[in-house]
Amino acid sequence: MYAKEYGQAITRRNVLKVLGSLAAGAGAGGGLLAAGCASTSHNDGPQVKWSKGTELPRTRVPADACDSHHHIYDSRYPWAPEVVLKSGDATVADYKKLQQRLGTTRNVIVQPSGYGIDNRLLVESIAAFNGRARGVAVVNAKVTDAELQRLNAAGVRGIRFNLQQTGATTVDMVQPLATRIAAMGWHVQINAPTDIIYQARDVWARLPCPVVFDHLAHVNQTSDPVFAMVLGLMQSGRGWVKLSGFYIDTKVGPPGYDDQVAVASAYAQAVPGRCVWGSDWPHPTEQAEKGVPDDAVLLDAFARAVPTEAVRKQILVDNPSRLYFS
Repeated sequence: MYAKEYGQAITRRNVLKVLGSLAAGAGAGGGLLAAGCASTSHNDGPQVKWSKGTELPRTRVPADACDSHHHIYDSRYPWAPEVVLKSGDATVADYKKLQQRLGTTRNVIVQPSGYGIDNRLLVESIAAFNGRARGVAVVNAKVTDAELQRLNAAGVRGIRFNLQQTGATTVDMVQPLATRIAAMGWHVQINAPTDIIYQARDVWARLPCPVVFDHLAHVNQTSDPVFAMVLGLMQSGRGWVKLSGFYIDTKVGPPGYDDQVAVASAYAQAVPGRCVWGSDWPHPTEQAEKGVPDDAVLLDAFARAVPTEAVRKQILVDNPSRLYFS
């Protein structure tokens, strides 16, 4: 077809037809813009606070694509007494600019550890997205059933245990709280170093609800025993993993994040139905020292880990619908 087109006289109409054919071929090849088009395009998105760059991602996400892990910060709300990791303001309005840049239209707001068990900003933020957002809260053993029901009505679908540092939650709280939330169809979400994840493997295996591991379960290579453990939970239908935070545990860094792409690819190839993707915006772990990453580059890294368009749709659309929106 292309030879036939180029064999004709070079007219504006023929050039447009060829470009249209190339664009269609790029779409059929997995949703990435053709490399030549990307290198010459000036199609930038908005400048987003706490995100490097302005170029749009080469990856085109499907309709109803969901960012299943990000945070909201607002100085109108106080830090928890035990706060370790802080962030500058990263408001709903700021995040909506990121959605515009990436093309996502649904989102899951994760309560940051900096606010402890004060979920007021989380609830307020979920409401600002008019039914297109869900939330993951932080609670402790003192939470009342009435408060859990209130959070459920507000759109919360899970509780997070951030075990990366001393805070509002501990491993000992996981089992009792999981028992209380299971009837609501919620899950527990775990952010922890690999040694803690592995040491608590018996806890995860006996939970009465699903367990979701943040940021590839902080695995840097598939030879890590935590990878096999998490994969086993996923294969049994008990576990999920977030293909997020590639910059947190990478040893090679941007723009490729090749080590984390390999881990994400291994999860997605083995159990695509138990993976979701998240931006981790506004990247609070990176703000102080390393500098925030480019969210378009991160989305494109995810697309390299999951090169098949149908599987990307499963991870970006279908799986979040089951885990958060059903």
